[in-house]
Amino acid sequence: MTVLTLLVTLAAAAGQLADPFPGPPRHGLVYVIAHRGVHDGIPENTVAAYKKAIELGVDYVEIDVRETKDGQLVSVHNATVDAYTEDAKGPVKDFTLAELQAMDIGSRVGDEWKDERIPTVDAILEACSGNVSIYLDFKQAPLEEVVDKLRAKGLAESTVWYAGGGPLRALNKVCPECHPMPEAGSGENLDRLLQLHRPRVVASTWGAATREMVDRCHAEGVLVFVDDGGPDTWQTLFEWGVDGIQTDHAAELIEAVKAYTASAKKEEDSGGVAGAP
Repeated sequence: MTVLTLLVTLAAAAGQLADPFPGPPRHGLVYVIAHRGVHDGIPENTVAAYKKAIELGVDYVEIDVRETKDGQLVSVHNATVDAYTEDAKGPVKDFTLAELQAMDIGSRVGDEWKDERIPTVDAILEACSGNVSIYLDFKQAPLEEVVDKLRAKGLAESTVWYAGGGPLRALNKVCPECHPMPEAGSGENLDRLLQLHRPRVVASTWGAATREMVDRCHAEGVLVFVDDGGPDTWQTLFEWGVDGIQTDHAAELIEAVKAYTASAKKEEDSGGVAGAP
């Protein structure tokens, strides 16, 4: 893909997505998505991790939504607490909010985080509202309650929802302004997905994404967000024209996006192709 084509594609997509998305990417040609917040030396999925991501200036933070035993919503990636604390074992859904927040989830990262606790979705949305958009990984929770919380914070129209087919079909019915982000397939599966959900953005991974898939989505005006395979994969993803990259290395990706954008602009001005000798 030439740099000119990449720029035109992104500009067209950004124009089509003016409502749900917070304008163009902050750092250049690609949206930076902080996976579980910025958790290099900070407990993941915590308010501290999300505030660090906001401080860095990412475009999206990824949150994982689960329901507790007493019907509260929290952000925990794994289905169990086993990997996060030595205080207990078992599924998140088997603990009340009070029980979860009594657990020490920070000391495993560092003594300075011993008071950090599993956050409620309310606390995360409070930190994010007006500061950053949400990449919502819908794990296990009442869908309509999550929608209500997003609407209350003015985040429904800028949040993208990553979930299975059933929840995304339900989302289309209960929240017309919300934005389902299905997992992109390939070939006929991708065509069916684009027809069924009419998404404005799809998700993929480094192991599954291809240049052809990205081009097919762009032809339909659909953005593509990809989970990276580490910093070594970024240049290839840039060259494929992906629109957003989810990463555990947000600070480094921001700098890489800036550098790639500057290179792309320089190549465009000279009539060349980014990355060409």
